[in-house]
Amino acid sequence: MATYVISDIHGQYDMFMDLLEKISLTDKDKLYILGDIIDRGPYPIKTMRKLMGMPNVICLLGNHELMALNCLEFLMNEINEKSIADLDAKKLNDLVIWMRNGCGTTIKEFRELGREEQKDIIEFIKDFLIYEEVSVSGKDYLLVHAGLGNFSREKDLEDYTLKDLVWERPNYDTQYFPNKYVVTGHTPTQIIRGNPNPGCIYKNKGNIAIDCGAFIPNGRLAAFCLDSGEEFYSYTNTNER
Repeated sequence: MATYVISDIHGQYDMFMDLLEKISLTDKDKLYILGDIIDRGPYPIKTMRKLMGMPNVICLLGNHELMALNCLEFLMNEINEKSIADLDAKKLNDLVIWMRNGCGTTIKEFRELGREEQKDIIEFIKDFLIYEEVSVSGKDYLLVHAGLGNFSREKDLEDYTLKDLVWERPNYDTQYFPNKYVVTGHTPTQIIRGNPNPGCIYKNKGNIAIDCGAFIPNGRLAAFCLDSGEEFYSYTNTNER
């Protein structure tokens, strides 16, 4: 059995399927998805539904899923004068923030689903983990979408806020734990300062950054094997429609 991590698929369904072939994922393997399955790319809901049918997949919450949870139940309603009148300032702000972060394809596919399928998507996302600690081949890992915002060595993981874990970017020059690797997505490795190989998995001081910019033109979707340290990439970028 092997354990893999992938992050920030962003609706790139074809790249995801290509990557699954490259890692030769079996039912005995375990796959962690570190959030941001949806938005930006062409097939976010199709990708989500694929994951829903994979019993060996464990999903973690990303900031894009968090934004979606703030809005999807409202979008299940018929848009009419009453629903618009009931739209309070917070909900409107949530929608504006999500729109600014590339939700168009997610909304389009979501609204094509039947009501029960929409409910299934929402309930699936609600079950996502916030973080996960795993031990593989004698090494300890913390898996989290974004990082450890407002980091303190005196803090327990339970003391971090949702914003700290799914929005705040890590400092890749910080060794967070002496004997534990921190595996994150959220920040495309193309924009990590000092990264000698933009678009590839970045490792420094116990940090392993695996978001390789699948939604960026010529970006990649990456998988990292916790057992062996092997890296796998899909290059078949499909531009946002």
